Amino acid sequence: MSDFDEKPEQKKRVTAQMVADAAGVSRSAVSRAFTDGAYLDSEKRVRIRQVALELGYQPNALAAGLQGGRSHLVAIFVGNMRSPYDTAFVGHLVGRLNALGKWPILIDGSGAQASTAVEDVLRYPLDAMILRGGSMPEDLVLQCAKIGIPMISSGRPVDIDGVDNVCCRNADGTRSMTEFLIAQGRKKFAYISAPRAYYSSTQRRNGVVQALAQAGRELMAEEDGDFTVDGGFDAGMRLLSNHRPDALICANDATAIGALTAAKEMGWQVPDQIAIVGFDDIDMARWPSFDLTTVMNPIDRSVDAIIELLNRRLETPEKSNEMILVKTELVLRGTH
Repeated sequence: MSDFDEKPEQKKRVTAQMVADAAGVSRSAVSRAFTDGAYLDSEKRVRIRQVALELGYQPNALAAGLQGGRSHLVAIFVGNMRSPYDTAFVGHLVGRLNALGKWPILIDGSGAQASTAVEDVLRYPLDAMILRGGSMPEDLVLQCAKIGIPMISSGRPVDIDGVDNVCCRNADGTRSMTEFLIAQGRKKFAYISAPRAYYSSTQRRNGVVQALAQAGRELMAEEDGDFTVDGGFDAGMRLLSNHRPDALICANDATAIGALTAAKEMGWQVPDQIAIVGFDDIDMARWPSFDLTTVMNPIDRSVDAIIELLNRRLETPEKSNEMILVKTELVLRGTH
């Protein structure tokens, strides 16, 4: 047998009882030494912590949660993560939770195993759950909302007691953009959506339709996308091969970037012949090669709202539901 085949002896985790034995105290004294606010003689606390440091002991946070304390575990159920916006959003949220001493568990809520994942994660002593529900099926959102732990829904409002909500003003954003394009002289409007089951896509389409109706107009063409660059490219190729709109509104920036690429490949002059706009204001929208006019869906403000509601719910579990609606802003660049 070679040296590489030899398996090193696995070091056993240091337990609270081992610390207690080494420090000459009880097991409960070790527990109190690592529990904020628990009564323990100061000299004994210092001695126990010094022994723990020497032995390499760390308290078991999961065990504390199971005993009725805070585990600081927060489950985040994410929907379709194919959108660059959702990836950036979750990354920012994880960073904020870490800064607060919370430890996120990320769960894919978009696949066939999503319901099983809900049941599995509830075996842990969660402090709270956050739903990124804009692209999650409604029945799964409702299933999560009934579990009885503090919950924040972001992206899809959930009207159930004990569930707080954060959502951007999707319809207001696309309505404002449509009104702006009408004022710029655009007359023939088309739209590329995401799957109709996505709450955000439906709301954004509603804003476009409402603004057009107020101006006595309607969509001349529409295609389904999937919130991705590839989906936007394919939908853009289909739509622009059969119609001649002078304004194309897309359900998100990734879709708009794909549609913009398709338009340029087909020889369309942007923005002279057609305005192409998105929603979210992802980093790629600012790239000079795209310079995309869009609706800002501010991540910082949305994550701030989630953290604010989470803290309030943890402090007062019985409080009334709260809803924070995050305002959008038009970001005017070169594609309108």
